[in-house]
Amino acid sequence: MFKNFLNALKLPEVRKRIYFTLFIFLFIRLGHYVVVPGINRSVISDIVSQSGFLGLLDLFSGGGYRNFSIFSLGVLPYINASIILQLLAVVIPSLEKLTKEGGEEGRRKIAIYTNWLTLGLGVLQAFMFTNYVFKDALLSQSLMTKVVVIVTLLAGTFFLIWLGELVTERGIGNGVSLIIFIGIISRIPLSVTEASQMLRGGSLSYTTLIFAIIVSLLALTGIIYVYQAERRIVVQYSKRIVGRRMYGGQSTYIPLKLVQAGVLPIIFASSVMMFPGIISQFLPGTAFENFVKQYLTSQASIWFNLGFFLLVVFFTYFYTSITYNPQDLSDNLQKYGGFIPGVRPGKTTADYIQAVLNRITFPASIFLALLAVLPNFLLVRTNLSLFYFGGTSILIMIGVAIETTNQLEAFLVMRQYRGFLK
Repeated sequence: MFKNFLNALKLPEVRKRIYFTLFIFLFIRLGHYVVVPGINRSVISDIVSQSGFLGLLDLFSGGGYRNFSIFSLGVLPYINASIILQLLAVVIPSLEKLTKEGGEEGRRKIAIYTNWLTLGLGVLQAFMFTNYVFKDALLSQSLMTKVVVIVTLLAGTFFLIWLGELVTERGIGNGVSLIIFIGIISRIPLSVTEASQMLRGGSLSYTTLIFAIIVSLLALTGIIYVYQAERRIVVQYSKRIVGRRMYGGQSTYIPLKLVQAGVLPIIFASSVMMFPGIISQFLPGTAFENFVKQYLTSQASIWFNLGFFLLVVFFTYFYTSITYNPQDLSDNLQKYGGFIPGVRPGKTTADYIQAVLNRITFPASIFLALLAVLPNFLLVRTNLSLFYFGGTSILIMIGVAIETTNQLEAFLVMRQYRGFLK
């Protein structure tokens, strides 16, 4: 990876893309220190510190929640909107047709729908934060102050999305994914500083710190191994004679990634777990609010973690089912003369592929669910924010790093072919 990076710096066009990406990242980090007007930052910091879930959102936003900057909402409304549209495409035939057969015009319409849905989710999230979650941090409870806060948060989100699209078009990697990646990376120095202060204050022992580092390293190793793992289904193509030439006869395989859904089930499960807390804000002082606070919003609650665990398992299966269509794979194999050795073409092949998918999705769903809930238990027992970098955040960092490295290698290969053709 480092060798490819050094080789890329020697190419003017690739070097320009890398410098542009770094410049956008620097600009985004500066934006995280531009505070939304009308907010008491000290109160915000206390609220975020007392809520483990807000602490996780703060990690993804690169400290935007703790500072309550213009980029506090981050790109999560956009990511949630994209996931919701993917889910809706399964149950709405016209949307599915637009996604698969729409071409450039279809992608443009999907982008418009995504932006509108992002606006709706962003308005809802900004409204809830302003009127309920961070209500005590407002310097004034006037309507104008609340409108300014909501509009500022929404503007920051769409500005971030625009910057992400610029990175995708003119830089290296997927811009939206890289924004989350840089937000997580930027929190590491602060966590190290916090750990050193806790060591000096006596609230953290060296044994606990060493244990946290070992757990993080083990999680890193395990995630890399599982993320790269794949189940290969061998495919044989029959020989065909066209004119005087013989085609086919070669053997290949269908790669089925073990973690096909990536981190999306965890993100979507987190969004679902937010809804009971949002609804309870409209019912203050009721038994429902007390129930939600006690069982569904506390990371120390076994019911919160159990619900989170089951939701991650469900969305892993659901996302895998909409990503892979065994019947389409079977039809395409049969169309081009391919078959799985020992399996009859048609429905039998589709059933075989579905059975393989079910077998590999089960351990993947359990793995992702454990990554989502185990840091909660460790964080509650040690109060060490370093555990935020176990599980979900490491999975995001690895996925984005591999994706960006592959794109960098693609630029290098394309450059070599251009030189060969000239």
